[in-house]
Amino acid sequence: MDQSVKDAIARWPNVPAVFGWLSLDGRGRWRLHPQGQAAQGGPGESITNTQILEFINRNYEHDEAGRWYFQNGPQRVFVRLDGAPYVLRLSDDTHGLRTHTDAAVATVSHWWLDDAGQLYATTPAGAGIVLDRDLPALLDKLKTADGASLMEVLAESPAPAQTLRVSWPGVYAEVPLQYIAQQAVAQRLAFDPNPSAAPD
Repeated sequence: MDQSVKDAIARWPNVPAVFGWLSLDGRGRWRLHPQGQAAQGGPGESITNTQILEFINRNYEHDEAGRWYFQNGPQRVFVRLDGAPYVLRLSDDTHGLRTHTDAAVATVSHWWLDDAGQLYATTPAGAGIVLDRDLPALLDKLKTADGASLMEVLAESPAPAQTLRVSWPGVYAEVPLQYIAQQAVAQRLAFDPNPSAAPD
């Protein structure tokens, strides 16, 4: 978090949080909702200013209730998440994953595959969804203990009944991969996809 933001929080500690103004789409793009109606599910408007995007990325956090927000000076701007708190892509050298905030993913402790064919990872920063365009390449890189690619395994059984163990040799150690219903993703991965009020 930027020092200027920390200073603003210290100076104005009781600024009310806002909801409904910002969302993160499933491809890792920040979107503004000028009417404060993100909770209704609209697409919003793309934010394209590089400096603003970098500022949001540096000051993106979550609270103990699993609600993610952008700390805009002294004010928390809670975020609707269309996929997960992070959107993960292959790094430019294809030797690991990076978040939409451009941070390297050092480790993965669990993989999750939902019934819509989307892949999620539990990372030190938080839960992430794999960017759709990078999914085929990643499925090919993930290997089971017998050396088969996850792509091959899913071609035979798109919804494996049992937990698998997969690794990305030389990049991510072998960890569980579990099938999960899409509607259960947010609860299981401990994030609030659509914060709308302070938790009880």
